[in-house]
Amino acid sequence: MKRFINLTPAPATRMMFGLLPFVLLVILYIVASDARLAENPSDKLLPGFSQIGDAIQRMAFEPSKRTGEYLFWGDTTSSLTRLGLGVLIAAFVGLVLGLLTGALPSVSAVASPLLTVVSLIPPLALLPVLFIVFGLGEVSKVALIAIGITPFIARDIQRRTLEIPREQLVKAQTLGANTSQIIFRVLLPQLMPRLIDAVRLSLGAGWLFLIAAEAIASTDGLGYRIFLVRRYMAMDVILPYVAWITVLAFLIDSVLAWVSRRLFPWQSKGVQ
Repeated sequence: MKRFINLTPAPATRMMFGLLPFVLLVILYIVASDARLAENPSDKLLPGFSQIGDAIQRMAFEPSKRTGEYLFWGDTTSSLTRLGLGVLIAAFVGLVLGLLTGALPSVSAVASPLLTVVSLIPPLALLPVLFIVFGLGEVSKVALIAIGITPFIARDIQRRTLEIPREQLVKAQTLGANTSQIIFRVLLPQLMPRLIDAVRLSLGAGWLFLIAAEAIASTDGLGYRIFLVRRYMAMDVILPYVAWITVLAFLIDSVLAWVSRRLFPWQSKGVQ
């Protein structure tokens, strides 16, 4: 008798199982929305799909009467720009800190305790400080994202560096490699795919810090729009924006995974 733990779904079955929860959620939403609208046609909590479609049409395909811009796409561009800059800064700083603290014991002795302490500080608690220091412009929002996820990336890279077999470093030194050659030609190539993995894992936190910064002090962006219309209980706008953020997060994660497979095929095959 085959045990359930050993059953592996076929690709088609796996896809069907993956789609099933989303189909059930849509059905549940439709049923709940129809029930509420039947009781109160002006209910705003669970708008029908026709109302959501009208909101998307208004936000994405009709220029704003006040600014003449397409708000949905303008918000998307602003948010992705802030997120991209923050993640790029965090990836670079995290890679440098993680590599140096993992490869050089003397640097680790100085920087590791500070990195540990900084990683324990709630980044959102620093948001008022960032606003005071950098003002309410773009710098403070990008800084919050970078500060929020840099410690995670740095500590992950540091751990990955320490996991690289010591024998590789000994062999490189036996062949005459100096410190910089070991870092750039032995350690760094092996850490780059790990860096992409760390960025993928930190994107959820990056979105959180982005939305928080935009909600508090911004004039555009996906988070700004969500918190702007909540005062009117405009769920027909909020729900599409939340769904769009989810789609963007999924697409970014998929692109990073594809880049990792293309640039580092040996990593996906488990080659060290």
